This record gives sequence, structure tokens and C-alpha cells, in this order.
Amino acid sequence: MSRNTDTSATSPTTDSIEHTSKGMGRYGRKAVFASSIGYGLDGFDLMILGFALSAIIAEFNLSTPQAGSLTTITLLGAVLGGIVFGILSDRFGRVNMLMWSIVVFAVFTGLTAISTGFTDLAIYRFLAGIGIGGEFGIGMTLASEAVPAKFRARATSWVGVGFQIGVFTAAMLAAPIIMAFGWRGLFVVGVLPAVIAVILRKRLHESPKFLEHKAQTASTAIPKTSSIRMLVKDKRTIRITIAMIILTSVQNFGYFGIMAWLPNYLATQFGFNLTNSGLWTAVTVVGMLTGILTFGQLADGIGRRKSFWIFQIGAAISVLVYSQLTDPIALLIGGFVMGAFANGMLGGYGALMAELYPTAARATAQNVIFNIGRGVGGFGPVVIAVVAVGHGFPYALGLLSSIYLLAFVTMFFVPERRGVELE
Repeated sequence: MSRNTDTSATSPTTDSIEHTSKGMGRYGRKAVFASSIGYGLDGFDLMILGFALSAIIAEFNLSTPQAGSLTTITLLGAVLGGIVFGILSDRFGRVNMLMWSIVVFAVFTGLTAISTGFTDLAIYRFLAGIGIGGEFGIGMTLASEAVPAKFRARATSWVGVGFQIGVFTAAMLAAPIIMAFGWRGLFVVGVLPAVIAVILRKRLHESPKFLEHKAQTASTAIPKTSSIRMLVKDKRTIRITIAMIILTSVQNFGYFGIMAWLPNYLATQFGFNLTNSGLWTAVTVVGMLTGILTFGQLADGIGRRKSFWIFQIGAAISVLVYSQLTDPIALLIGGFVMGAFANGMLGGYGALMAELYPTAARATAQNVIFNIGRGVGGFGPVVIAVVAVGHGFPYALGLLSSIYLLAFVTMFFVPERRGVELE
């Protein structure tokens, strides 16, 4: 059996040969698509929670901080899931663990629909978060390993696009589903991804890069190092890991701070009904989609560091401006621009971390670092809620702009590795 595994690992598949000469190639496209679907489920789940929040608050008589904590609890579950699924993915393969992370996510998202109060709702959200935690890192790792270096940022950006398509789908479906079936109907839909996971697993074989690494390690007597320990193996790596944690924390704090409360903000501050809140939020998501695709092209063209700097400055300015807008049309346009800059960097983290960490620890790095960032960023909705109680939502949103300046400074500590072959 080991002989067969070694052969498959060292002999390039037709798909892997193809992607070296024809863009991303067949396998690359399939891997990016599967990763996008997986991450898209995250976006759908987290966004439907935002739309269901008003109804959940009313039914369970929750305080504003309690309601905000539901997103935080989900993202804390994602931290645990990120660590577990990252380690398992580096040990047992990207594709298998992507499937199981989707299954865990789907089961507990579905169970959210039968919640009877805050306690069991919070438990289901935490457990769903464990599944959510695996999907970013595994998907980004699989996509980055499946394509040539010159397409890497574009490939991981397409995975990021998957997340926003999930968010957009939620924004479009939330109102009709809530009106027809109530808020619980939104979470029943979350069961469907379990079926998608099984189909994806049957249609996609394992990453050739991962198989090559497994074959090489099996044929050598070099002691294996824990994938977690490889994130802090020396001073240079520790510095990079800390920088990436700051960057991903800023990314997630800004994103969830904005998106968890945006539908509610539009409804309470400007009197938008559920349909209009969904439409205005959807335009912001379209801006995010546009920003992610633009960032991927830019990062493959001028480099990672310059692209992050451009978008970080754009995010700081656009979030501040948006918080001061009052005209509905200006909010529509401003939401698009804010979305493009604030979340356009999402896919770039996948390419960046793929290039900074070796195959033996790549999925662990992606999942652990990004989900620590999600855990920190998960406090965004709570902080926004607390600040808003004392100063109002416009002030709370405007305050977010300062975090992108921290990210700008942090990029000085992240090396530029555009175009390198993965270790």
C-alpha cells in the first residue's frame, strides 16, 4: 500500500501537469471551486445570523450585548475548529478534512433552528463555529497548492469570493425565508451543505503538493516537528506569526464589527424595512466581491505588501466616511466603496500565509492564525454594541477606521514573497 501511495505522490497527475502550462489548469480550477464552496458556507451562516438577530432578540428577550455575543461565541468556536482541523489537514490531507469541517458546520447550523433559549442557541453556535473554523485555512491551502505561483493571489481571492457569494445569497434569501418560515427557517437551510460536502469529496483528489510532501517525509528518517511548533520555530518566524495574527485580527474585527450590525443599523438608524436593509447590505457585499477580485489581480501584479497598503488606507478612509452618511443613495454608494476596501484583502491572506509557511504546517498556519484573528475579531460586534449604547452606532462605526492604520504599520514586518515556489 505504501508503494502505491509513494507512486501517486511523486508522479504528477494529468491535472497537475496541465496547470503548469495552461493557467490554473483543470485540477486548479476544481480545487479553487471546492474551496470557494466550502468557505461560501461560512459566509452564508454568519450572515443569516445577522439577519435573524432582530427576531432572536425579540423571541428570547436578549439584551444588545447578549445578541452581539452570539457572533463572538460562533467565532470562538472557529478558533478551536481552526486549530483542530488545521493540524488534521496537515496530517491527513486537505480534501478529507474540508469535507468533515463542512459536515460539522452543517449539522450544528441545522440544530440552531430548534433552539429554545439563549443557552442552547449559544452552544449550537459554538459547535457550528468549530466546523466553520476549518474551512478558511483548508480551502486557502488547497487553492494555493493547486495553482502556479503567478496565479496564487487570484486563486485564493476566488476562495474569498466564495465567502462573499455566501453572504450575498444570505442577504437575498433572508427576507423571503423569514417572512415565510420565521428566523428558524434560515438555519434549516444550513443542513444542505452536508450533501454538498459528500459530492465534492467524490469529485476531487488530494493536493499533489501534499502527497509529494508525505512521500518525501515517509522516505526520510528526519524527526517530525509538530505543525503548531513550526509557527514559532525561531525569532523570525515568531515575528511573522505575530504580525499575521495582528493583520487577521484587524481584518475580522472590522468585517464582523460592520456586517453583524449593518442590517440592524440600517433599520434602527434610518428606518429601513427588512427588504431595504437586505438590498443595501447586498450592495455592500457586491463591493466586497469587487474588492476581493481587484486585490487578487493587484497582488499578483505589484506584490502583496503594496496591495495591502493601498487597501488598508482605503478601508480607514471609507469606513470613517460611511459612518457620517445619512442620505440613502450616499449610503448605497458608500457601502459599496467601504465593502471593497474593508474586505477586499480577504483572499490575500491565503496567498500570503501559503508563501510564509512550509507544506508541513501550511494548513495549520492558515487555520490557526486566521481563526485566532477571528476569535479576536469576534469581539467586534460586542465592542460595537457597547460603544453604540453610550455614543450611538455612527460613532462606533467611525471608531473602526483606526484599526486599519495598525494593520498598515504591521505590514512592514511581513516579507514580500510574491512568485516564490511553495516549500
